[in-house]
Amino acid sequence: MDVKVEKKDKNIVELEIEVEAAKFEEAVQKSYEKNSKKFNVPGFRKGKAPRNIIERYYGKEVFYEDAINIVCADAYDKAIEENDIYPVDRPSIDIKKFGEGENLVFTASVTVKPEVELGEYKGVEVEKVEVNITDEDVDKELKAVAEKNARIISVEDRGIEKGDIADIDFEGFIDGEPFEGGKASGYTLEIGSGTFIEGFEDQLIGGKPGDDIDVNVTFPEDYGKEELAGKPALFKVIVNDVKVKELPVIDDEFAKDVSEFDTLEEYKEDIRKKLTGDAEHKAKHELEDKVVAKVVENAQVDIPEVMIEKQIDGIVRDYNMRLNYQGLDLDKYLMIMGTDYNTFRSQLRDRAHDDIKRQLVLEKIGKTEDIQVSDEEFNEETEKIAKSYNMEQEDFKKHLRDDDIEYIKATILLRKSVEFLVQNAKIS
Repeated sequence: MDVKVEKKDKNIVELEIEVEAAKFEEAVQKSYEKNSKKFNVPGFRKGKAPRNIIERYYGKEVFYEDAINIVCADAYDKAIEENDIYPVDRPSIDIKKFGEGENLVFTASVTVKPEVELGEYKGVEVEKVEVNITDEDVDKELKAVAEKNARIISVEDRGIEKGDIADIDFEGFIDGEPFEGGKASGYTLEIGSGTFIEGFEDQLIGGKPGDDIDVNVTFPEDYGKEELAGKPALFKVIVNDVKVKELPVIDDEFAKDVSEFDTLEEYKEDIRKKLTGDAEHKAKHELEDKVVAKVVENAQVDIPEVMIEKQIDGIVRDYNMRLNYQGLDLDKYLMIMGTDYNTFRSQLRDRAHDDIKRQLVLEKIGKTEDIQVSDEEFNEETEKIAKSYNMEQEDFKKHLRDDDIEYIKATILLRKSVEFLVQNAKIS
């Protein structure tokens, strides 16, 4: 096999690949063996006709298309491996020459991983993130725990106030006509949360269970759905129930109920330790992010469009998966947020670009500094992952494919590259 590589554009490579005639003939024979049962030839049982008879009856080219696919796939995979080419998309194949007794010649044009031009990456200057847990932080955490343990009770002797939880039915109308997504029953709304359009929640204040309330609002000009943007709307609201949170008293008894401690002071000290640990962990990651952000900013890389689109696809999949755990799907979420799929994707574009650039820069630093992943580090990582799946490490490793192994090693390599940058940064 003969391969010529030519860079056609900044991230486009074209390979001209010539495969010897004998390889093409082998592929034609494979195609015959795979497809012979599909042909009916007079005088032969279906699938029993010899290759030369089928070719005489249907034409010699009958097996060529499948043979070309076989040859091109194998030759292309071998060519990119031997020439250290890293595609980020499927190739565009153009057959130049083929036939009986002839070498097969084809070109493969493909978008490849871009080159990274590193700027300054050693000795970047950043400020350390200080950790200081105050009494106010501890009290805030205590109040949050109290909120989680609050009793939700219905009230009937007064109207809705800010902070109350209202159970409502509603239907929205524009120009007297109901609109899609503007109706719900048994909806739970915390008054003052800002969940609904500005002015909606305020107009419910004072309402009591059983009341019918007309709520007049105007959709924002930049609302995600064009047919609603800037339009005045009337919502017919029925108040089903009004509830309030009854918070527990924060004392020793509260500490006993929500923790393993007998006194409030002991519980507070434990909260302080946990908050300190969390803050130190967060500060470490913030420091790493600061260092990496400066290094990435100093680097130059032209990211192909296809990489950005694939990264957005991955973000959307992850987002949808998290929504599914909450009993939602992406379509429902987008409707609630008043936006559409294309707008949502466009909002993820900068994030996708930055994520890719960060990864490419860290990969380049790993190669430049010859950062390696040891067997011990790989085993430690697989042990952590196995535990997260409640599996024995050896059982987990048996199920790993080559791609899985490479992904795990790449993850370790990126982490070590970040550690290298932090170790070589100037931290004040």
